[in-house]
Amino acid sequence: MSTVVVVGAQWGDEGKGKITDLLAEDADVVVRYQGGNNAGHTVVVDGQTFRLHLIPSGILHPDCLCVMGDGTLIDPATLLEEVRGLQARGIGCENLRIGYNAGVIMPYHRLLDGLMEEAGRGGLGTTRRGIGPAYADKAARIPVPVRFRDLQDPEGLRRLIVEQLAVKNRVLSGVYDHPPLDPEQVFAEVWEPGRQISQYAADIRLLVQQAVAENKRVVFEGAQGTFLDLDYGTFPYVTSSHPVAGGACLGTGIGPTQVDEVLLVCKAYTTRVGAGVLPTECEDAFGETMRVRGAEFGTTTGRPRRCGWLDGVVLRTAARLNGATGLAVTKLDVLDEFATIPVCVGYRLDGQVLDTVPAWLGDLERAEPIYEEMEGWQQPLGEVRSWEALPAQARTYLERMSELAGVPLKIVSVGHARHQTVRR
Repeated sequence: MSTVVVVGAQWGDEGKGKITDLLAEDADVVVRYQGGNNAGHTVVVDGQTFRLHLIPSGILHPDCLCVMGDGTLIDPATLLEEVRGLQARGIGCENLRIGYNAGVIMPYHRLLDGLMEEAGRGGLGTTRRGIGPAYADKAARIPVPVRFRDLQDPEGLRRLIVEQLAVKNRVLSGVYDHPPLDPEQVFAEVWEPGRQISQYAADIRLLVQQAVAENKRVVFEGAQGTFLDLDYGTFPYVTSSHPVAGGACLGTGIGPTQVDEVLLVCKAYTTRVGAGVLPTECEDAFGETMRVRGAEFGTTTGRPRRCGWLDGVVLRTAARLNGATGLAVTKLDVLDEFATIPVCVGYRLDGQVLDTVPAWLGDLERAEPIYEEMEGWQQPLGEVRSWEALPAQARTYLERMSELAGVPLKIVSVGHARHQTVRR
């Protein structure tokens, strides 16, 4: 058996798409296990940039089966657009499969997401893609929400929409003073793209279990990052699913003992989109330099990402929460210009020094980062392809990251492109 879970160590945007694409070169199956089109994975190959929101990053490898698990959410129009975009660039999607029980994001989910965000005090900074409301419907169960298999049954889909809108329209008009939605209009908006993409529907539980049983190489790809997890993130400024490695079991139907490795992906610094605590945030010229050099603007929303120094406490905690067996570091080249690079190695809170992230958000908001200064390398890394060719200062920095995480370093990315990679 050869299974690996790829998970983000921070608040998403760690470069999981590139790492998954690299692993997909030798994989038989790549499985996306949670989230929806609130994610954005960027892969650069031969000068071409591919921005994926739903389809697993392994899609660029035609011999790799790409699966979206039952724990994911599908926006029919977005998925159809993504499929057509790939096909127009010569990337066939015949190797795509989507779980029967994957949730479907409906027009009323997107509408409610925006209305709730606007009504909330300060807002959570959601992507307004309907993710939270769709997962909430899944948990509530009644009225029964639309799932991917329902897109093959027009009359069943109509019935589910009518039942949903009997409740949703009362909320829209009574809480948000919004006109009710017409069931036929909602059906018309969803049916045609849904009909076209429903060809990819499959029993992914059986498919993935068979792949594991046959000792195939399976990569499980998470969206977002550890500290956006619904239970273990910086709640309430989190997503509505489980990006942690355990989510791979929940979203695909494999058991914990069927996971061989967990590869933790971490930027060489720290970023976050939207509201919520970011202990090492740099609201100065250093932060702006990281933003510009790293092109730190959300793939999904286009919003500028908040930037800060590497948070070793976050990294260590993520490694423990995910049971990490290896570390992949991305965007090391973004730090090329810095003479010195501060690294957070602990938090000071109420006279104590902490080496893990406190579970209570109020404590984390009061924690003060403790930094150690590391020497920068001040030379470009984009053409480096081997560990030995890295400057001594860069190797020292990476070794410190590995030490803070408590797991061995496996992969280092020194640029956006697939080939700009150092394997150790």
